[in-house]
Parts: sequence; structure tokens; C-alpha cells
Amino acid sequence: MAATPALPTAPPKPTWDPRKPEPPFPWLRPTIRIRLTLLYGGMFLIAGILLLSIIYLLAAQALHEGSGQAFSVSGNFDITSTTCPAVNSAPLSEVSSILKNCDAIQRQHALDDLLSRSLLALLGLAIIAFAFGYAMAGRVLSPLGRILRTARAVAGSDLSRRIELDGPDDEIKELADTFDDMLERLQRAFTAQQRFVGNASHELRTPLAINRTLLEVHLSDPNAPAELHQLGKTLLATNERSEQLVEGLLLLARSDNQIVERKPVDLAEVAEQAVDQVRSEADAKGVVIRGEQKPAVVQGNGVLLERIALNLVQNAVRYNVPDDGWVEVTTEVQHGQAVLVVSNTGPVVPAYEIDNLFEPFRRLRTERTGSDKGVGLGLSIVRSVARAHGGHISAQPREGGGLVMRVALPI
Repeated sequence: MAATPALPTAPPKPTWDPRKPEPPFPWLRPTIRIRLTLLYGGMFLIAGILLLSIIYLLAAQALHEGSGQAFSVSGNFDITSTTCPAVNSAPLSEVSSILKNCDAIQRQHALDDLLSRSLLALLGLAIIAFAFGYAMAGRVLSPLGRILRTARAVAGSDLSRRIELDGPDDEIKELADTFDDMLERLQRAFTAQQRFVGNASHELRTPLAINRTLLEVHLSDPNAPAELHQLGKTLLATNERSEQLVEGLLLLARSDNQIVERKPVDLAEVAEQAVDQVRSEADAKGVVIRGEQKPAVVQGNGVLLERIALNLVQNAVRYNVPDDGWVEVTTEVQHGQAVLVVSNTGPVVPAYEIDNLFEPFRRLRTERTGSDKGVGLGLSIVRSVARAHGGHISAQPREGGGLVMRVALPI
């Protein structure tokens, strides 16, 4: 059988979850508001230090020039001073030098006092400048906050939200208007996609259902020749495969977006139902299903989550070893996430082939090319549904053959 041509791969979807909780200390994040505040305050502080330095130098020069007059003392008189006690009992010949020293000391005290008071004033003004800059940055960036909130709502599949920013016709308003136009186009595109999915669901299922009914009627005729009977069975199997392909494509299209309506779903119950549905096929192939399902409740769509478990368990059973094969299905809560793990024995899977397993219509070159094992959409649907619930799926090869599939969903 010729290998199915590889379809062009779609660009990876964003893994950002709009429901991700805020960090414990949001004010420590290097946000634009904090950076603008530091920029404004830092510029004010640098300007204040330069201004203070200039004032200090000018004051020192003025005091030095103003006290540079020479003087001399002669005659018989007594000199007393409370600010310069050394002059009280000094000889007359030393009074001039003592007064000069006292004058220099007083100038230095005046400059030190000016510097200390100026630094305190600068510190107080810097605090006010940082607070004022923080407030002004918040006011200037408030339109960006509206854009961010709208983007988060859109990430939750609410394409009807719009920013509708008022204010001056500046760059931020232009950004908001451009974002609104993009949302309008996206909404029209998704509406058209949903309409197409609904129409395709009817147009594709109806003829396949009619074909199946006609084939079953002919097969129920006991007088039909054996060749016609065999041909009918072959056509019925082909029709059933086409129905599976259509259902898989429609489910993949519906699960590409975020889930809007969510209800509590226990992954343990979902896994148990999947195991029960695959039990007969596993017994026929001699595969043992085991594992413990612990309660793990998530918010999501029960039908789509059941499809995750069913596809994983079916793949684990179908792509197994012919003798002494087993499948282990476990559910539990780990690190605030509900985790579903499906492990199985099977053929050796190269590590470089793991990513290809999640692409539509892609199988391994060896064991996954059989047409009786599926249509090649199982793992693609699992990945799409997991992403729609804000989770992710990862796969790892087992030592000795087989895979370990791990689905993590937020609680």
C-alpha cells in the first residue's frame, strides 16, 4: 500500500492559558509601568543631584568670596565671642588668624547644613516623583490594560469582545482599533468555520448512512450470492471507515477552540468508561488492561474528555505486542493538575518519531500503517481536545517498546 502523503503541518498553537493564576507578588514583575516609574524617578533623581551639586558649588564659592576680606586688629580692647571661644583669651597678635579659622569653620558648617537639608529635600521630592510617576504611568498605560483584558477574553473564545477605546487619536488608539478590526475578521472566519462544520456534518453523514443502510439490507438477503455477500461486507467496512474519518474530522474541527461551557468531570470515571468500551477488543488480542484510577476532577466537556481516554486506550490496545501485552491506565492529581497516564507494551518507537504521531494522518512507517487500525486522527484529536481544555499531552518511548502517554489538565 502506498504511504499516505504528509499534509502540511499547521503552525504550533500558543500554550498560554488565560486562566493562569497571577504570580504571588505581582508588584515585583518588571512591568512597563514599573519600568516607566523607575525611568521617570531616575531621571528626576539624576537631575536633582546635578542641581544640588551646582547649588552647593555656587554657595561655597559665594561664601568664600564674601569672607575673603583681610583685616587687622590693634589697640587695647577685649574681644569675646560665643561662636569662636578661642579668641576670648588669645593674644592680640593672634586674633586675626583665629578669627579667620573660625570664619572658615562657620562657612564649612553652613555648607554642610545646606548639603544635609538639600539631600533630605531631594529624598522627599524623589519619593513624591516616584509616586507621581507611578500614577501617571498607570494613567498613560490604562488603555493597554483594556487591550490586555480584551485579549484574555478572546483567548477564552469570546470573540465578541471589543476594546472600543476612546481618547486622542494616538498610537495606542490606533493599536486598539487595529486589534478590533482583527477581532472582527477572526469572528467572521470562526463563524464561517462553525457554519461549515455544521453543514459538513449533515452533508457528509447522510450519504454514508444511506450507503450503510442499503448495504445492510442487501447483506440481510439470504438468497444473495456468496460473491455479492463478500463484496457487501467489504463495502460496508469501507463505508464504516469513511464514517470514522468524517466523525474524526468533525470532532477535530469542533475541538480546535477553547471550551466555553464547562462542567465538573472526573477523569477516573472517564478512564473507567474508556477501559470498559475497549475491554472486549483487548481480550480478543490477549492484552491485559490494568491500573488504578484515582479521583481527578477537572472543569471541561465530558464527551470530549471521554474521547481523549478512549483514543489513548484504543491506540494502546491496537498497537501492542501479540503475546503478553498489557496496557496500564492511571489517573491522579499531581502538582495541581489532573493527570491521565496510558502506558503500553508495543513496538519500539524512535524518539524522533514522537512528534509525528500527533499530526493528522501521520503514522509510524512500520506498525501504524495498517488500514484496520484507524484513520490516523486519534492522537491529533487528543492533542486538540487537551489544548482546548488548557492542558497538554506528552509522549515518551518505553524502554523495550511501547509508549507512555501523559495528559495533564488544569483543575
